[in-house]
This record gives sequence, structure tokens and C-alpha cells, in this order.
Amino acid sequence: MAFLDYAHRGRNAGWRYLLGMVLGPFFALALGAVLLIPATLYHLLPDDIGSQLTQVKDPWVFFPTTAVLFGLFLGGYGLAVIIAHQKSPLDLLGRWSWKNYALGAGLWLAYLGLCTAIEFGITPGGFHLSPAPPSLNLALVVIMALAVQTFAEEYVFRGYLTQGLLLGLKSPYLASIVCGLAFGALHIPNGGPQALSAVVFGIGLSIIAIRTGNLAFGSGLHLVNNTYGAVIIVSEQDVFKGSPGFFYQNTPQLSGWDLGLGLGGIALTALAVSRFGQSQPTTIALKAET
Repeated sequence: MAFLDYAHRGRNAGWRYLLGMVLGPFFALALGAVLLIPATLYHLLPDDIGSQLTQVKDPWVFFPTTAVLFGLFLGGYGLAVIIAHQKSPLDLLGRWSWKNYALGAGLWLAYLGLCTAIEFGITPGGFHLSPAPPSLNLALVVIMALAVQTFAEEYVFRGYLTQGLLLGLKSPYLASIVCGLAFGALHIPNGGPQALSAVVFGIGLSIIAIRTGNLAFGSGLHLVNNTYGAVIIVSEQDVFKGSPGFFYQNTPQLSGWDLGLGLGGIALTALAVSRFGQSQPTTIALKAET
């Protein structure tokens, strides 16, 4: 079944999506309060927890806390789907395929490796080995935390939002553009280049989800993208600056080049999947809600 078939499940009037967009964060905050009250009473949180969440000062705090926060939103939107749309939260995943997940992860890892090789060839002095690479335990914690973070973003943006826009706008490409703009807006606090990159990244991942019929390919790609920048090669100009990586990169003169490679890669990937992936009609007929 195509991604659209999963979108049609349950009740999908426009007001229900507006309700879901309110209920998702509300339930996330409610679930968070359940965790926050005992954590505060027993002094389990560091005093500078606010600043710890905006930059990687202590990876043992930043990444697990990030996983908890995004996990709350994942659970919140899962509950919102049940209540607002009266369908299974799993319907947002589409026709999940671990093969697609591995394919997305593998292809993007190869592409990022190629990009690094190109940039190293241009400015070899901007790369150096980490004097204190992460332990296996810390690397696993980072990867697991990022798995939660990236999957939650895929679930909300490429699952919930893209399915709703697909039904409402009747065009896969227009729905992908709007979803990409929303994804970019979320990344504005990270700076202009990050927000621009997120817009194109979001558009590409929405197209991929629609064409493959599931979130698997994009989820694998997204996890590798974030893990690469947080563990393998940490850039001094990236949001994961300070993360425990095996290599470090300090090439501010290549920021435009780096942005272009990233945007070009996701655009080419989306184009390839759109051309050779599962067929999806451009014009969509809406089903009446029952």
C-alpha cells in the first residue's frame, strides 16, 4: 500500500489535524511534567540544564536528555493520532521496511564519506584526529539518543505533517515543500545556514517518504546524517560542536561548499527515489471522512 493509503486511514478532516497539532505538544508536556516533578524533587537534573540543552557541554547529559525530550514528543503525537484521528500511531510509518532503512543509511554514509574526502583534499589542514575519542559506551549512548531524536522528527514531520498536507493539498511536491519550510523553521535557532539546509533536507525526506511509501529510508538516512556529525567527524561550525568525535573538522572557509554538498546530495537522492521509487500519483482524490 502506498503512503497515501496509510494517510487515508482513520478520520482525517482538516480540523482534526489542527487538533492533533495542539494535542501532540500538550501530551508531550504532560508526560514531561510526570518525569520532571520527581527529577526536580530528587535533584536529578544539573543546575545548568538550560544551557546543557543548547550546546554539547557534557555529552552524558546532552544526548540522553535530548532523547528524553524527543521521546516525549513522539509519545505525545502518538496519543494525538489515537484521539484526534482514531487510528493506529503505526499508520504514520507507512509500509515500514528495514531493508529500506539500511539502504537509506548505507547510501548516505557513503555520500558523506565522499564529501569528507573532497573537503579533505581541498583543506587537509582543517582535519585532525581527536586526542580523546569517545569510548564505545559513550558512542552507543550518542547513537541511541540520536536514533530517538531523528525518528521523532521523521514521525512528526514526514509522518503526521506530510500525510496531512498530502491529503489537504493534493500534491506530493507541494506538500513536501510546505513540510520542508516547517522543518526549516524548527531549525532557525541553529542559524540561517542550518535552517536553509533543514528546508531542503525536509523537502527531500518528504518526497522520499511519499515515493517509497514509508518513513524507513529517510529515518535511516537522517540517523546517519546526525551520527556522522556528532561522532565520526565533528565540525567546529556545526550544532554538535563539542560532541565526542573520532575526528574534528575546522574549515569555516568551506562552509558554503559544505552546505552545497549537503543540499545537492539530498536533492539528488530525492530525485533518484522519485524517479525510481514506488509510483505515486501527482493528483490525489480525497476520500470522504466517515
